[in-house]
Amino acid sequence: MNDRKPKKRAASPLEASGPAVNCAFDELVPLEKLVPNPRNPNQHPEVQVRLLAKVIAHQGWRSPVVVSKRSGFIVSGHGRYEAAKVLGLTAVPVDFQDFATDADEWAHLVADNRLAELAEADSGALKEVLGELKAADFDMDLAGFDAEALADLLAGTPEPTAPEDFPEVDEDLPTEYQCPKCQFRWSGKPSECA
Repeated sequence: MNDRKPKKRAASPLEASGPAVNCAFDELVPLEKLVPNPRNPNQHPEVQVRLLAKVIAHQGWRSPVVVSKRSGFIVSGHGRYEAAKVLGLTAVPVDFQDFATDADEWAHLVADNRLAELAEADSGALKEVLGELKAADFDMDLAGFDAEALADLLAGTPEPTAPEDFPEVDEDLPTEYQCPKCQFRWSGKPSECA
């Protein structure tokens, strides 16, 4: 049975000073009260945090920061937490969650990042969508692609091909071998010389 309380969506004085909150959350928590997990293995480079901050500023909050009731640490949303600092926000939407054991909490922390890494983009569909956004003069940073990443994706990497003057490999060509010890010569496959 689910004994969790319903999620809030109402605005508060803390929310009025920042981006809209467009996700379910338990409460808006002052940024200084949040504690990032010191053992979080996922790193958030400056370029990622900068792009995420820009998306949050434009779209508002679409996902809350998840905090464990067990440890009090952030379990998922470390990047969103860092983006909030970049934006100078005073509070973020937080979803407090129960974990039965420390192992369950650690597994969620790791799986939240790992499962996203396992996704595979359909490059054709991605190019099509991003091409349409670019044609509409949309700010591509809001899709997570800075100018360099977008140029690389849209240019594509051609499949490697052999130069035209490169001869085909003939697997049936005889190959000559010579034993370095006794100087015996033979054709065919390498073998150990007695």
